[in-house]
Amino acid sequence: MEKIFSLRNISKKFPNKGVVLENVSLDVFEGECLVLAGANGSGKTVLMRVACGLIEPDAGEILFRGAPISKARRGSVGMIFQEADSQILGETVAEDTAFGPKNLRLSREEVKRRTDIALSAMGLAEKQGYSPRRLSGGEKRRLAVAGVLAMGCETIVMDEPFANLDWQGVRQVLEIVVQMKTQGKTLIILTHELEKILAFADRLVILGQGGIRDDGKPADVLDRLDPSWGVRDPRVSYTAITDCTWL
Repeated sequence: MEKIFSLRNISKKFPNKGVVLENVSLDVFEGECLVLAGANGSGKTVLMRVACGLIEPDAGEILFRGAPISKARRGSVGMIFQEADSQILGETVAEDTAFGPKNLRLSREEVKRRTDIALSAMGLAEKQGYSPRRLSGGEKRRLAVAGVLAMGCETIVMDEPFANLDWQGVRQVLEIVVQMKTQGKTLIILTHELEKILAFADRLVILGQGGIRDDGKPADVLDRLDPSWGVRDPRVSYTAITDCTWL
């Protein structure tokens, strides 16, 4: 697989939290499904916000296909936030999906084309005129993905995508993951709920104590788990990694 972007020696600290990330380097490969795990406060969200250009690192650089990433190309990485409601920006489902493409200064025709395609892909075409607030939790996650797809993002980051969802909502999110994976999208899933997603992961990265603790094939990483990392091995309750899904 081709390396799509790289984080090189990323460091970040906040006045009230101290050092969150210290010299973190991570490569992401095109078309892979990478699960990034770690205890609460391990820096998963901060690292991916840096990757998406939402936070500036104190040190380090981001490379896109081997070259320093420009502000324009940071739109190649789209993030689905943990709180779906915080990402709603339009009065209707269609307006919300069109928000990103409009900010790219695309023509009205191209914005509509992208919006229609993205909503159709996420199964929301029949709800274009609905208020986003009326959607279920799972549908709101699908709406957020539609917005990212409409912007043409090559990599999709999902931050704790199962938070506050019931069983049906979790299944809807997993269906999105399977669909995107089948289409060759690059996916980064930030979660501590490995039992719901690990069956679809090509790679598992553990983040903790300001840096990457392990990185590799899911089974190999789980075999090396250290209790201090704050990550639970889902195989305690499941027969094998291939069973770690709620689909």
